[in-house]
Amino acid sequence: MVPDRRSAFRSSVLLACVIICSNVLCPVGAYLYNNRYAGDQIFRITPSNDEDVQVLKNILGHMKVDFWQPNSVALICQNATVDVHVKHNDTRGLHARLKQQHLDYRVFISNLQKEIEKQTGYGSSRKRRSESQYDYEVYHSLEEIQRWMFEVNRTNSDLVDMFSIGKSYEGRPLYVLQVGKRSRHQKKAMWIDCGVHAREWIGPAFCQWFVKEAINSYPHDSVMRRLLNQLNFYIMPVFNVDGYHFSWTTDRFWRKTRSKNHRFHCRGVDANRNWKVKWCEEGASSHPCDDTYCGPYPESEPEVKAVAKFLRKHRKRVKSYISIHAYAQMLLYPYSYKYATIPNFNCVESAAHDAVTALYSAYGVRYRYGPASTTLYVSSGSSIDWAYRHGISYAFAFELRDTGHFGFLLPESLINPTCTETLRAVKAIASGLLKKCETDKDRFPYI
Repeated sequence: MVPDRRSAFRSSVLLACVIICSNVLCPVGAYLYNNRYAGDQIFRITPSNDEDVQVLKNILGHMKVDFWQPNSVALICQNATVDVHVKHNDTRGLHARLKQQHLDYRVFISNLQKEIEKQTGYGSSRKRRSESQYDYEVYHSLEEIQRWMFEVNRTNSDLVDMFSIGKSYEGRPLYVLQVGKRSRHQKKAMWIDCGVHAREWIGPAFCQWFVKEAINSYPHDSVMRRLLNQLNFYIMPVFNVDGYHFSWTTDRFWRKTRSKNHRFHCRGVDANRNWKVKWCEEGASSHPCDDTYCGPYPESEPEVKAVAKFLRKHRKRVKSYISIHAYAQMLLYPYSYKYATIPNFNCVESAAHDAVTALYSAYGVRYRYGPASTTLYVSSGSSIDWAYRHGISYAFAFELRDTGHFGFLLPESLINPTCTETLRAVKAIASGLLKKCETDKDRFPYI
């Protein structure tokens, strides 16, 4: 090869290496989202009376904003904080309107793009590429999570079984891991799903953490060993596979599934508003473009339908249902859709108390707990109401860290403590399933 050609060849190889390395090392937010969130801000507004509530509803109702807390303008109420994501072109106008109306507010994220880049920063060249060095303290793409599931199943066949319960709208398999010691006898079971809302990345991180801890601690942790010997855990690391993939590749704050409404050209349904119990009433939207859109009919989403079918089939064995969400630091149980006390309130309240006490023991993080309707807000079509209605007497939804400082952008540095404390809470609930608690069988589980 002549010198000029050698030089050109070296240059082309070097350029290729630079491109490959930059693709691997570049933070998810900066590389995949093309700087689309630069200058966007997150406002925290607190209406102090009914008049403030109406003024704020009027302001935000006429703007295109992304609600973080609560889920929609209809759920705004006095003395409850409202966190909204505002595009950079609209921030100046909102500042002016809020000051003019003397509404109490602050900006807790002043440049959303920078916070996204921090969330998965340059430490993220990481151990993603090899399952043998799988890093549980970083966020992973759907493809990485599914490869991890296959590897965990292959290397831990005595404790783990992997299967699919169906396919998503876009044709992706809906994988579930069954974790527990094999037994000839039919065992009680607990269902745990994560990633129902695509932007809540800490959920899938916890489901992976739970499986890792269950496998690794089985030989030496007497509590975990007892649980895995007497219970089966059905773990669904990513419920909303299409939406989660979309949040990685296109829109970090995508919430819904990816089904399409041809009339409105708005894609996706809130999978936690698509269940049959009191479908599409208060706390949900019938408009396809809203984040809380309940869908065209109950169980319209293939993901919801597949999980519902599986739980119906195993309803005699599944004694507890847990859905992992973010953010607010709460442990919620039925009812979501109305202000009423469930028939086995004492049992469930005691289990929730034990869970948050166990969680607090790790790092002193406090969680509120109680019925979803009074602790958070009224919402229809939720999965915990559906699970409870179908005989799963211990149905819970976790809202993990934090209370709004990071919102949906919980840094990777907080994955370990968040998952560690949540694991304690889940173990407490699971341990309670092995005990007896009296229930009013004449009333339960009818709603």
